[in-house]
Amino acid sequence: MALIDIISPNAVLPSLKVNGKKQALQEVASQAARLLKLDDREIFEALLQRERLGSTGIGDGIAIPHGKLAHVDRLFGLMARLERPIDFEALDGQPVDIIFLLLAPETAGADHLKALARIARLLREPGLVDSIRATRDASALYALITQSAVSHPA
Repeated sequence: MALIDIISPNAVLPSLKVNGKKQALQEVASQAARLLKLDDREIFEALLQRERLGSTGIGDGIAIPHGKLAHVDRLFGLMARLERPIDFEALDGQPVDIIFLLLAPETAGADHLKALARIARLLREPGLVDSIRATRDASALYALITQSAVSHPA
């Protein structure tokens, strides 16, 4: 499964302005809902429920909030680069400035976990995160993450 299959060019937010974790989750849920034509409250609640289990801030300024939803019919990804880093209660205590949202159907099973692992691996590639942080253009960000994923398969 390639990232190009789960994220579209219009699901890249190059400079999201938020003041905290809850607002960040609300904003990415709202954008995802708009693209998927779903209720943003349902997505937001699924993300909050997952965060209650422990932060999805994986370290190095990266968070991968995720959830499973009945009304999602395929794996869906959305990436946001934040204007300013925010506290996300990350595992390493560092503020987060890159968010990669992953939504999956309730029936996704192992595909959901494989996609999470793939995203985490991609965002650990040397130099890629620095390039993401330096890029303010949505299409350039999309190219960075999808081309990098193709040139460095799982």
